[in-house]
Amino acid sequence: MNKQAELDSLLQQVAVSGENLTGTDRRDFLRKGLTFLGAASATAAAAHMPAVKAALPPEEPAYGKTLGKPVLFAPYGTPSKYESHVQRRTVEWLTPDRISSISFTPLADLKGIITPSGVMFERYHAGLPDVKPQEHHLMIHGMVERPIILSMDDLMRFPSVSKIHFVECPANGGMEWRGAQMNRLQFSHGMIGCAEWTGVLLSTLLEEVGVKPEGKWILAEGADGSHMSRSIPLEKALDDTLVVYAQNGEMLRPEQGYPVRLVNPGWEGNTSIKWLRRLEIGDQPWYHREETSKYTDLMPDGRSREFTFVQECNSVVTNPCPEKPMMKPGKVWVEGLAWSGRGKIKHVDVSFDGGVTWREAKFTSEVFPRALTRFGLEWDWQGQPAMIQSRAIDDTGFVQPTYGQLRAARGENSIYHKNAIHTWKVNADGSVVNVQIS
Repeated sequence: MNKQAELDSLLQQVAVSGENLTGTDRRDFLRKGLTFLGAASATAAAAHMPAVKAALPPEEPAYGKTLGKPVLFAPYGTPSKYESHVQRRTVEWLTPDRISSISFTPLADLKGIITPSGVMFERYHAGLPDVKPQEHHLMIHGMVERPIILSMDDLMRFPSVSKIHFVECPANGGMEWRGAQMNRLQFSHGMIGCAEWTGVLLSTLLEEVGVKPEGKWILAEGADGSHMSRSIPLEKALDDTLVVYAQNGEMLRPEQGYPVRLVNPGWEGNTSIKWLRRLEIGDQPWYHREETSKYTDLMPDGRSREFTFVQECNSVVTNPCPEKPMMKPGKVWVEGLAWSGRGKIKHVDVSFDGGVTWREAKFTSEVFPRALTRFGLEWDWQGQPAMIQSRAIDDTGFVQPTYGQLRAARGENSIYHKNAIHTWKVNADGSVVNVQIS
């Protein structure tokens, strides 16, 4: 462990140790903490960090005695330089190049349920296009009464809505299908993000064009080099599908489909077509490449499931995890995320013995349909090995399955829709590794 890591470890131990103390215990903790932080300062100095003397209360820190940077120093704000480690990452061997590839959301470092736009996972099929909004148009045609071509200005004249939903690649966790492989939460579950999406309900646009009675499906196509396309049933389009131009209060970022994309809440992320250029209404699905040779689920008998749109009920513990090991024995706040494309999360249990016994977790965020839900509970860890799992149940009664249950139904040949109960093994030294329990 390098000196900076040692310092981070020391500071986290102080933070963890100070939780849930009152009265004499808290005063004793604070006295010990001053000595502890003095040791941390020495560690920082040894690591050749800037020679800044730590000012402990009631001392005044140096930055409290000088003027800071002026207004508009950064006209578009950026995260603190001390948080620069929070970023998307890739698995180098996952794809042959980065043109048709994916990056992963740093789930372990995020708070709440909203994924910052700058770290939400990316999925490209032909690289990142540079789409000029003034030149981009959305065409709606096919089995409609009044075909239209909308500019971005035209689109933004329609009534808008804002909704919080997750978007998840169906291959999220797919590398784990046959066994534990990725010893990092970011790589085992990071093909997901949850955002506030702003745009126009697709049903509003379909009302404008007038769908003919024989229209039953919609082909959504993107403007990138792959012209990524998916067939979407009209029922979904009329329910909650969004034509989106903004994310988390700002216009879409290029990685997320600027200037306009679809969001199909709770469905496979590949159906939420980015850089959306046209919607064609027809009487049957199109069976394009991405819904025949791709995004189908190979079953044990050799047949493949198709149009498996819904992302099933799922959950994962985000602390502790390999990126967030246990620092020292004592009380710790165990937390995680749960989600379901079928509706709202109703209940989450957590086990510390590999599923032998379970404890009910508390919801620590708002609970929205088809959105990430944060949960947590307190655990008194005394240095013993543990097997931590979470199990989510949604409001339709769907219970997150074990690996044994999932493989009994689906075999081991798929890479999509892996939503089995996940296990983190906590070792006696506090390290956390990825394992699997059937």
